[in-house]
Amino acid sequence: MRSIQLKQFAPFRLDSANECLWRGDERIALQPKPFAVLRYLVENPGRLITHDELLDALWPETYVQPQVLRTYMLELRKILGDDAAEPRFIETMPKRGYRFVAAVTEAEASASAAGRGWVAPVAMAGEAAGEIVGREEEVGRLQAELERLAAGQRRMVMVSGEVGIGKTALVDAFSRAACAASGMMAARGQCVPGVGRTEEYYPVMEALRHLCTAPEGETARRTLKRMAPAWLAMLGLEASGAEVPARERMPGSLCAALEEISATRPLILIFEDLQWADSATLNLIAALARRRAGAKLMVLATFRTRGVATGHPLKTLKQELLMQRLCIEIALGPLDAAAMMKLLRRELGTESVQQQLGNFIYVHAEGNPLFAIVLLRHLIAQKFLVWKGKNGEGEWKLTADLEGVDAGVPDELAQMVELEIERLTAKEQSLLEAGSLMNIAFPAWAVAAALGTDAAETEEACDALAQKIYFVQHAGQDELPNGARSAFYAFTHGLYREVLYQRQSAARRAQRHIRVAERLGELFAGREAHVAREMALHFDAAESWQRGARARRDAARYARERQAHAEAAELLEKALGRAEHLSQAEVEEIRGELEQARQAMKKTSKAGRKVPLKL
Repeated sequence: MRSIQLKQFAPFRLDSANECLWRGDERIALQPKPFAVLRYLVENPGRLITHDELLDALWPETYVQPQVLRTYMLELRKILGDDAAEPRFIETMPKRGYRFVAAVTEAEASASAAGRGWVAPVAMAGEAAGEIVGREEEVGRLQAELERLAAGQRRMVMVSGEVGIGKTALVDAFSRAACAASGMMAARGQCVPGVGRTEEYYPVMEALRHLCTAPEGETARRTLKRMAPAWLAMLGLEASGAEVPARERMPGSLCAALEEISATRPLILIFEDLQWADSATLNLIAALARRRAGAKLMVLATFRTRGVATGHPLKTLKQELLMQRLCIEIALGPLDAAAMMKLLRRELGTESVQQQLGNFIYVHAEGNPLFAIVLLRHLIAQKFLVWKGKNGEGEWKLTADLEGVDAGVPDELAQMVELEIERLTAKEQSLLEAGSLMNIAFPAWAVAAALGTDAAETEEACDALAQKIYFVQHAGQDELPNGARSAFYAFTHGLYREVLYQRQSAARRAQRHIRVAERLGELFAGREAHVAREMALHFDAAESWQRGARARRDAARYARERQAHAEAAELLEKALGRAEHLSQAEVEEIRGELEQARQAMKKTSKAGRKVPLKL
């Protein structure tokens, strides 16, 4: 059996083949960029990796703000349980870069073991097994809970993760398989944003209606009529009899009724998107979890990881139930590269999927299965991926080299993000738009500069927004040249940033880009050349070509001071690319500086050659 080489640094193993991390038998999924950062550090242990080296290795020919690296380092330290003050794995070298300080050795695992995570996959009944990929470990945990449920132990399971990560797909496949294989009952309630503020128990009532109107619902109706008549009356399923006021709906009576219903056939209550649930629903779930009597009753709930703000009652409920061991949480991370290829094979209905397509989808979807499927459909709609064949025989073929393709943001994803944005206030939308001018990571001072607002007030507003929405997170703090500190934030996915950037008018974007560039110059007064490259990008985005070219000249001079002659030449060549917007005198000056940089490169190259020893 083929073996796979792993990089081991106790207690972890880095699996480059499947782009994931192992801790014992636990597979830890990482998004593509954080994984790439960790892999580069692990493959170069013990030496200083400068910021520039890391950025050039992972983002060749693309300028990326240093804050992006800090964001990924924070994420990696959290996963590794590392402490920046006393590092066991990643040491920060101030103003220079990072060093991987743990001892790294080679380890081996069989290809089959690495692919499945050394966890015996649990087969799911019927066609359900084909509906999800890359979730063998999570399915195994659900199967274990199902066995405890069948033995009469009440269960509470929370499935968490980002939008599109596959929570609903996993729950649906599991519940259908459980009902088909074991004859269990399942009833579903969907939480809806805004409804919880006006209607208590909305998802509970939906689940009860589902339960009572199912083919086997007569038993449930009789039990509710006898033990919890107020709840049955509110469903409007009784043709006669006086209605019981809603205020008489008592959680205790419903808990007892559900327990009796589940006595004959195990029952799974599914609640989707608990981050939008009302307090009354959460209290009922807490009561069901805390009751001590045995019951063949499972509450299976989903919620968005970043949709739960600090102080939200769901966060408190989850923490309390986990501490009391009355609940388990199954957190879904991004799919690894191998699982993503399996997903594409399933969607395309073929075992033959080009590696370039898999790499493109994996990188741009960042391991998110919903985003991957939407991107795949988008590539097909745009004719970048076409079916070559007829009569059912053929294969999918790429019509272009995806390395140079800008496929844009699929309309389906853009509309999804727009719906989330429209729920925000005008001020909050402006904050996000200004943040998108930078990159995946954006500092609060830059948002304030773009909007022309007070820096302290803007940072407070960004903090509040990061707690409110799921696609922006607080990512740390940055020290400014004047000694002040400014928080910075990160979009959880590049697609959100792209939608927010494109929804701004060209004139508004240009104005904001220029403000950010000018603020950079003010912050680094006297040392503008240090940030001239970044300033040039903002001026170019605003189509202020002259200022962009001049900023690149400044950046090139700074590069030459550092003996980085190749970088200087690259900057000057890009400045010449806008020659039509420059005066003839400026063009000649840039050409002269470019020639000097090239000559310096040649001298450096000659000096670096080994001279053979004459005997």
